[in-house]
Amino acid sequence: MTPPAEQVAAAFKAACLDELDAPKPGNVHVFASGHRMSASEFRASANAAAAAIAKSGARVGERVHAAVDATLAAVGVNTNLGIILLCAPLAAAAELAPPSLQDGLARVLGDLNVDDARLTFRAIARAAPAGLGRVEQYDVFEPAIVTLRHAMAAAANRDRIAHQYACDFEDVFALGAPLLVRALGRATHPCWATLAVYLGFLSAFPDSHIVRKHGIHAAEATRCAALFFHQRMQSFEPIDRLLPDLLTWDAELKRDGINPGTSADLTVATLFAHRLRAILPPSSISD
Repeated sequence: MTPPAEQVAAAFKAACLDELDAPKPGNVHVFASGHRMSASEFRASANAAAAAIAKSGARVGERVHAAVDATLAAVGVNTNLGIILLCAPLAAAAELAPPSLQDGLARVLGDLNVDDARLTFRAIARAAPAGLGRVEQYDVFEPAIVTLRHAMAAAANRDRIAHQYACDFEDVFALGAPLLVRALGRATHPCWATLAVYLGFLSAFPDSHIVRKHGIHAAEATRCAALFFHQRMQSFEPIDRLLPDLLTWDAELKRDGINPGTSADLTVATLFAHRLRAILPPSSISD
């Protein structure tokens, strides 16, 4: 049984709002704005994009294109391109009511075509994310000539979101999802579980958004600092003692213009996948 589009849209909005509630160093959240953006803009973006993400029967490219258009109409700035690129295939997968969400996602990614690439290229170019430049192969400013999965695979070595299209969202299902389940089991508030997932991603590999804007050395320094906080969380250090240090680091990152946006986007995708499993039929939540 396919979950209604309204439930998928509600799951998407809830995942976006859950991510905003966590004090994610360097990224926008309810504790502090940053990078000339505020939490209210991200809330408006989630509300604007939800219907397009969850549109019944729509292909991934249609969902991405419509969600980016809706976001720009609502807030006038790119706040959520990475979130949209990750969540559109997950929403399409849930609509299949598959044996498992990951099985459904593999089917969706395998079915991507050139038209999906054309619409997604147009959406990416219109959103104009920070650090977007020209590339020799499958440039988003040129007509699409390969499937969206093929184009994403070509960019996988430089962009962790593109990498998800090539590996069936391995980071979300093999890293983010187990972290979230463990953290929810011991967290005193869901926002701390969200933070654990964010730090897990940020400490596991250099954030590709930071790499694009500031280079690998800045991204690696951020990863090492995230590992320090991730280990403190895993050692059950009281949150009231950890939070001031997190917010100090948050301010330092924002002062330097460093935004771990890819880690934040992967966190939303993990939260969305978790919520989708909750609304899928029992046979679809075994993964």
